[in-house]
Amino acid sequence: MKALVIAGTRSGVGKTSLSLGIMAALRRRGLRIQSFKVGPDFIDPGHHRLATGRISHNLDGWMLSKADNLALFRKYSRDCDVAIIEGVMGVFDGYGATSEAGSTAQIAKWLGVPVLLVVDASRMSRSVAALVSGYIHFDADLSITGIALNKVGNTRNIYRTTSPLSRLGEAIASVTSIPIWGEIPKNSFPEIPSRHLGLWLAQEDNLGDSYIERLAEATERYLDLEALLASLPDWRGELAVEENWLKRLSETSSPRIAIARDAAFCFYYEENLNLLREAGATLIEVSPLRDEFPDGIDGVYFGGGYPELHGERLSQNQGFLTGLRRFAAQNRPIYGECGGLIYLSQGIEVKESRYPFAGIFPFWTRLGDRPNLGYTKIETTGNHPFCQAPLRVNGHRFHYSQLIPETVPPEIPTCYQAHSWRIGDFPEGYVLGNSLASYVHLHFRSNPEFAQQFVKACRGLY
Repeated sequence: MKALVIAGTRSGVGKTSLSLGIMAALRRRGLRIQSFKVGPDFIDPGHHRLATGRISHNLDGWMLSKADNLALFRKYSRDCDVAIIEGVMGVFDGYGATSEAGSTAQIAKWLGVPVLLVVDASRMSRSVAALVSGYIHFDADLSITGIALNKVGNTRNIYRTTSPLSRLGEAIASVTSIPIWGEIPKNSFPEIPSRHLGLWLAQEDNLGDSYIERLAEATERYLDLEALLASLPDWRGELAVEENWLKRLSETSSPRIAIARDAAFCFYYEENLNLLREAGATLIEVSPLRDEFPDGIDGVYFGGGYPELHGERLSQNQGFLTGLRRFAAQNRPIYGECGGLIYLSQGIEVKESRYPFAGIFPFWTRLGDRPNLGYTKIETTGNHPFCQAPLRVNGHRFHYSQLIPETVPPEIPTCYQAHSWRIGDFPEGYVLGNSLASYVHLHFRSNPEFAQQFVKACRGLY
């Protein structure tokens, strides 16, 4: 198996476009491609799936240990020809300015995978050599195997008859022998629209397979894929012992958990779902936008997403809302993260509109214009509806909505003691009966016991 990390000098250099283009172009050649995304991103993995035909998985050096990342990488890439890891932000950016935790560089070093560095060469000439030199020499332990120049503004910098290298390439060659595998003119890649939580979702109606094909065509035209692939050694990374994290419940006690999954609820770490399955649960995907509330289930998991963009349709699907309220009244386990919290609340205010939702919790939410984000650690308390013993779990927050303070009763219990470097310590995780709503997207792999506790609660073992 070959493996490659695609990293940028910063956000916005075209890292995602080039990653998708390489994935799709290699798939065209009949290769089995397994993709990964560094960081807590939920949106890019959906685009990866369009390009590769396979589920993409997150790697994260802050939420998960080195052993966990190695185990996940080996587990999901074992039957592929090429593993492609898309980085996050700039290659050295992660948890903070003084730490490499959570960075692309950290994951590349942990896994022993070489890096293709993507550089935005727009409005640059000789300075691009200084920029590249700085990145190459910043960390001697990072293996940068090649460079891709994107958004080259002057095509005369690319096409020359007197040298195999462009003018930009000659400038870079004066400071390093690392090869340049491609020089891509500006506007070669189709632009993927974005909104307040990131790029548009891969399943949006106006994003189809055509844009993946256009990315592949541009990549094949301007990147020397054959030479790049040939330069990669076979991956022989450090062995990771895959522990039997969870004690699977017997088949006769396997609970059925409804997973809300559609355009409004689509932010899930795939490993979370796999850990629920490994703990013995059967997962049933349902759509709060379209479906009735399902019969014969033992628990519900609402991930994050964009309920604020689908407020009218969600509030009009009274069949689902009525069934969910009845399920909550029976004190059955309901777990909502971020968008799930919004849906379990009284509703959301979006500008001049108000959309009523399930009303399981007494508070309202309001969409703002500033993000609240950051890595977050939580420790469960005695109020937790699922966890019988204290657990520490890592996660991430990224939301534009907030609780409307005057609608939050002061007596409402919380079950998380949370910590973020931006905020410090703060209470989180709102509890009513057996329902839990939180803005924190937890990564269950950081403590798989959380998944097992939820499965046990759904089966009624507590």
